[in-house]
Amino acid sequence: MGNINFIVDESKCIHCGKCEKDCISNIINLNSDRIPKITSEDEDFCLKCQHCLAICPVGAISILGKDPQNSFSCDNLPDDKQVLNLIQSRRSIRNYKQENLSPEVMQKLKDMLKFCPTGCNNHSMHFSIIDDIDVMNRFRNRTNNKLKKIFMNSPNSFISKKFKRHKDAIINGEDVIYRNAPHLIVVSSPLSAPCVNEDGIIALSYFELFAKSLGVGTCWCGFAQICIKLFPELCEFLEIPDGYKPVYTMLFGPTDTTYARTVQPEEVQITTVKGEQNVDNLSIVKKVKRLFWNAIR
Repeated sequence: MGNINFIVDESKCIHCGKCEKDCISNIINLNSDRIPKITSEDEDFCLKCQHCLAICPVGAISILGKDPQNSFSCDNLPDDKQVLNLIQSRRSIRNYKQENLSPEVMQKLKDMLKFCPTGCNNHSMHFSIIDDIDVMNRFRNRTNNKLKKIFMNSPNSFISKKFKRHKDAIINGEDVIYRNAPHLIVVSSPLSAPCVNEDGIIALSYFELFAKSLGVGTCWCGFAQICIKLFPELCEFLEIPDGYKPVYTMLFGPTDTTYARTVQPEEVQITTVKGEQNVDNLSIVKKVKRLFWNAIR
C-alpha cells in the first residue's frame, strides 16, 4: 500500500483517544504522551476509511494527504422528520422533460457518488453517466434497433420472449426501455470486489435520494439492465472497463411530475428476535430447505 502519510498536529491534539477507539483496523495507538501513532509495520492494514480524520474533534489528524480543513462539517444535518419525508415521498419517475439537467445539478450528482459506502471500503466502482440527451438518444436508438432486429430474426430467442408483451410497442417506436429519459447512470463493479453486487445497489439508492432532494426524477430500469448485460456493444458504448460487471441501471432527468402526498404502503414483516427458538437440533430436512432458500437466485 505504501506510506499512508498519517500525520498528527501535536499542537492541536487534545489526547482524547477517539481515533484509537474508532480505528476499525486497530492500528492506531496512543504513545506515552497520548499522541496517536501508526507504526510502519501496521500501515499495510489501513483500510483508508479516513475515520481517524473524520472523528478528530479538533482536526489534528491528516492521512493520505487529506487536510481536515478541506472536509465538510457534520453540523446542521436534516432532522429525522425531514429525512423520513424524503424517503416517504420518493417515487419512480417515468415522464421526463426532453432537456438536459443544468450543468450545476449534474455536477452535484456526480460529486455525491464518491461518498457512497462500499464493502471493505473498496471504492472501485465505475459509474457510466450519459449527461447529454443527444448521446442518450444515440444509445436509445442503438438499443431499440438491436431489439427490433432480434424480434424479426429470432422470434423464439430469450430476448424476444422476455419482451413479448412490449414487442409491438418497441417495433412501433415507443421507448419502452428508457421511458424517454434524457440521462442514464450505470454502476459497475470489478469482479474482484468484496461486495460486487451490493455496492452498486447501495450507490444507486444514495443517488436516487439525493436526486430527489434536487428535484430530479429517477427510475430503476430493469429492462435497460437486461439489454446492457446481454448486448456487449452497449457496455462498450458506456465505456465500462474490462473485468467490470454492470450491476444496475437508473434513468434520471428533469421532470414535471409532482406528487401531492405519499402513498400508504402495507406493513412489512418485522420480527423482534427474542432468541427463544431451539435451533440446536434442526432436522436435516430443515437445514437443507434453509440452505436452498439461502442459495437460490
